[in-house]
Amino acid sequence: MFVDRAKIIIKSGKGGNGAVTFRREPFVPEGGPDGGDGGKGGDVVFMADENLRTLMDFRYKRKYEAENGQNGMKKKRFGKNGEDLIIKVPVGTMIIDEASGKIMKDMTEHGQSFVAAKGGRGGRGNARFATPTRQAPNFAEAGGFAKERQVILEMKLIADVGLVGFPNVGKSSLLSLATSAKPKIANYHFTTIDPNLGVVELYDSSFVMADIAGIIEGAHEGAGLGHYFLKHIERTKVLVHIVDVSGSEGRNPKEDFDKINDELVQYSDRLMRKPQIVAANKVDILGCFDEEDLEICDEYIEFKNYAESKGYKVLPMSAASGFGVKEVIEEAYRMLLEVEANPPEEEDELEYFDFEIDDADEDYRKVFAEYDGTNYVITGRQLEKIFNSTNFNDAGSRRYLFKYIENSGVYDELREMGLEEGDTIKLFDMEFEYYDEDYDYDI
Repeated sequence: MFVDRAKIIIKSGKGGNGAVTFRREPFVPEGGPDGGDGGKGGDVVFMADENLRTLMDFRYKRKYEAENGQNGMKKKRFGKNGEDLIIKVPVGTMIIDEASGKIMKDMTEHGQSFVAAKGGRGGRGNARFATPTRQAPNFAEAGGFAKERQVILEMKLIADVGLVGFPNVGKSSLLSLATSAKPKIANYHFTTIDPNLGVVELYDSSFVMADIAGIIEGAHEGAGLGHYFLKHIERTKVLVHIVDVSGSEGRNPKEDFDKINDELVQYSDRLMRKPQIVAANKVDILGCFDEEDLEICDEYIEFKNYAESKGYKVLPMSAASGFGVKEVIEEAYRMLLEVEANPPEEEDELEYFDFEIDDADEDYRKVFAEYDGTNYVITGRQLEKIFNSTNFNDAGSRRYLFKYIENSGVYDELREMGLEEGDTIKLFDMEFEYYDEDYDYDI
C-alpha cells in the first residue's frame, strides 16, 4: 500500500542526573565529593533513505523515543550518553511540526539528516559544586528535560516529469510504454489510485517520470482524492498534460484541457509556472494513424489550434498503438534539460520552523502561579529542574530552592489571588504552608 502521510510522536532522551557521592578517605572532610555528571539524552534524528518508497511503517508504530542518559556515578564517573534514535523516511518527505504547522525539514536528498528533538543535557554531579567555602555539597543537578512533540510526515514524490490529466486518458499507458513500470491499466475511471514512478532511458541518459493519478473537477478543494494527488505534482520540473482528443469519455477535449489547468492554478499558481507539454492522445480513435491523416483530422486540428493559442505545444499521440509516444518523450526530455540549465526563480511560500526560537524557550525561566480552587500552585520549567535537583535533607540546598521562588516575585502574584499565612502551596508533588517571614518553610 502506498502511504504518503503519517502522524507520529517523537521524544528525545532525558539527561541523566548528577550523582551525590563522597570519597571515603582519612583526613578528607565528609570524605570529599566525587559524584559524576549524568549522560546526555539521545537525540531524535530523521534520515532520508532512497530505498524507502512509502510511509507505511508509521501506520503501525506511532511513538518513537530516544534513550535516556545514564545517571552519574561515584568516583567522578560520568553516566553514559543515551543513543540517538535514527528514523529513516523516504526521500521527498517533509517533517512538519503539528503544533505550529511549520515545516521543520524537507528531506530531498539521500542520506540527508537533521535533529528534530534534542536530548536533555546531563546534570552535574556534586563534585562540580565544591568550593573553598562549601567543601562537601550534598546536592547535584538533575538532568535536562526530554523534548516531546507531535510531527506530521508528508511525502511528495520527487520526479522530473509528471503526467497529469483526467482519469482514463492514457497516463498509465504512456508510463508503461516509456518505462519499465507496470501500472494497472483498464478501461474504467480511477484505475490508478496511487502515483506510479518509472525511469525513462533516453540517449544514454535517464529521467524519472511520475503518473499522477486522475484529477477531477474540484480537486483543489479536495474533491475525489484531490489534495492526495495534486501535492505530488509540486516537485516535478516538467508537466505532460494528456488529453483524450477523441472525446471517447463523452467529454469535450477543450473543456477537459481548461478544467485540469484550472485545478492546477487553484491548488497553487506555482504549478502553472511549470513547463507543460500537451499530448493529444487517442488520435487513433479519430482514424488518424500517421502524420498525413492528422492533416485532415478536424477534431485534432481544432483542439491543437485551441491549445496552441494559449501558448502550449501540442503533440499527437496514440498510447494504444505507440504512435507519437517517442516524440512526446523526446520533447519532455528537451524541456527538462532546458529547465535544469535555467532553473526558475520561485518564491519560497512555505513557513519553516525556527529552531533557534524553539531552543531559546522564553518561558523556561518564568515561574507561574495559579489557584486551582483548593491549593495555590507554583510551576515553571527551570523551577522544576531546580526542584528535582534539591536535596530536602540539606538546609543549603533547600534554602536555594525557596530563595529562587521568592526572588521570582511569584508570592506577590499569589497574595493578589488571596494567599494568606497558613495557606497551602503546592509545588509539583510537594505541599508546604506559607508564612510571610524569612525563615525555613514547614515542608
